[in-house]
Amino acid sequence: MSERAFLNVAASLTGRRWVGPGAEAERMAEAMAQVTRLPLALCLTLVKRDVAPEAAAAYLAPALRDLLPDPLSLRDMGRAAERFLAAVARRERIAIFADYDVDGGSSAALLLVWLRAMGRQATLYIPDRIDEGYGPNVPAMQALAATHDLILCVDCGTLSHEPIAAAKGADVVVLDHHLGGETLPEALAVVNPNRQDEDGSLAHLCAASVVFLLLVEANRRLRAEGVAGPDLMALLDLVALATVADVAPLIGVNRAFVRQGLRVMARRERVGLRALADVARMDTAPTPYALGFLLGPRVNAGGRIGQADLGARLLATDDPAEAAALAERLDVLNTERRDIEAAVRAAALAQAEARGLDGPLVWAAGAGWHPGVVGIVAARLKEATNRPAVVIGLEGGIGKGSARSVSGVDLGAAVQRCAAEGLLLKGGGHKMAAGLTVAEDQLEAAMARLGELLAKQGAGAGGPADLRLDGLLAPGAATLALVEQLEEAGPFGAASPAPRFAFADCAVQARRIGESHLRLTFGDGLGAKLEAIAFGAFDGPLGPALLDPGHQRFHLAGKLELNTYGGRTKVQLRLEDAARA
Repeated sequence: MSERAFLNVAASLTGRRWVGPGAEAERMAEAMAQVTRLPLALCLTLVKRDVAPEAAAAYLAPALRDLLPDPLSLRDMGRAAERFLAAVARRERIAIFADYDVDGGSSAALLLVWLRAMGRQATLYIPDRIDEGYGPNVPAMQALAATHDLILCVDCGTLSHEPIAAAKGADVVVLDHHLGGETLPEALAVVNPNRQDEDGSLAHLCAASVVFLLLVEANRRLRAEGVAGPDLMALLDLVALATVADVAPLIGVNRAFVRQGLRVMARRERVGLRALADVARMDTAPTPYALGFLLGPRVNAGGRIGQADLGARLLATDDPAEAAALAERLDVLNTERRDIEAAVRAAALAQAEARGLDGPLVWAAGAGWHPGVVGIVAARLKEATNRPAVVIGLEGGIGKGSARSVSGVDLGAAVQRCAAEGLLLKGGGHKMAAGLTVAEDQLEAAMARLGELLAKQGAGAGGPADLRLDGLLAPGAATLALVEQLEEAGPFGAASPAPRFAFADCAVQARRIGESHLRLTFGDGLGAKLEAIAFGAFDGPLGPALLDPGHQRFHLAGKLELNTYGGRTKVQLRLEDAARA
């Protein structure tokens, strides 16, 4: 291997090889620190993101006005904006057909809130996950077309040739981001950065971002006519939520969307998000973690196991009483979802382990597995094995499943290829996630073929993923000021992980918390000590080894974070791995 094992850790307690910055990266970081006067730890993080010294200041303060693309750089955007504004001006009947996840709900809410500010309304239609499945279907589109002039399909529609053709009498505009096929449906406009005839420069946008760009163009055209459009900056909380929850890469304009959206959300002006934050017991300013793991799952819960439109209605409402009721209902559904998920996860992992976890694809299928949780379980299998994963629920001879991928493996393209070859009844998605429908008697053949296609992309070539570290820190260097400066390089999430540091040759004092967590204090013998938390440490080897170290010293690795408790804020390490020193 060309990359050296950092701190000579070739196999940590969790079996991973530690990889740190190379000599060239360290040299560049030191040079950046001299020029910018920024801490070396921050410069290491910036170099890892290919940020040049002269671009550091702009990167640490991403401005939306500088990063926002011209909406008209997307094909069909002009046509879509023109038709949308014509419908608004003529008071035509508008329907919004949205996917049932956070991205779809946020996309729908953006349009509903914008239209309400313009004194207009629209019909919201979100299909039932079990009865109708993902995306437009013929009966729904026929019914909407019979009573509406314009149908906006958001976060869906790019592959819906037959349903869109069935929408006789209405114009259809698609605002989507899922991978496009060789041909597009016969819609008035298909705005999608992942169309095959796009250049891919905006492929990282989620559907809510595409909708936001439509509203940017709509406001621009209104302004040219002397009309003030609704406040778009106030809508960025919805764009941020969708971007994080849909695991869109936090690069380019997505960073600015999330940064600004978190500021908007912190004002607690959107009654739906305020009610949801309260039931989720969020007592600090919103973070990407809160969006992805506290708010997002609750918005999703209605589409997974309850009423499909609950999340979108919550995000769009301006009625505090309705918001409180919807938030409570979604919180209850989310608890039910967790219970269902736990049962399916245990069964899927057992089946996958029996089949073998060393191939290019990990998959499991079971009768009666709830379609609303198979995507979450697929994500858990992917995380546990560092391989693309598919989880399928079977019913009546048909399997409906979700798939999740690992970095560098285009899962959506492979699923679409299987569908084109006739092994799947239906399939599509994007690089990191996909959905599929398969006949039960074709299941084994379809998964075998999908595995072949993924293997050609390198899936399954390695064991546990290398643990990539930004650098080495001493406990005394992990100050509040440093962590606050590191956070300026965020937000952190997909394609932009939070910086991870190693602490070398530390003495550890640990205690167990609850069933599976570990809290510890560590130091390097030079005076300063740092606290750490390791969630789920006793679900693997970390907990037992660190709780009873036998006076051994350890290298520790993880992410620094701020922990506020009792009005006091201090630095702690979110421990991810350790190795005997």
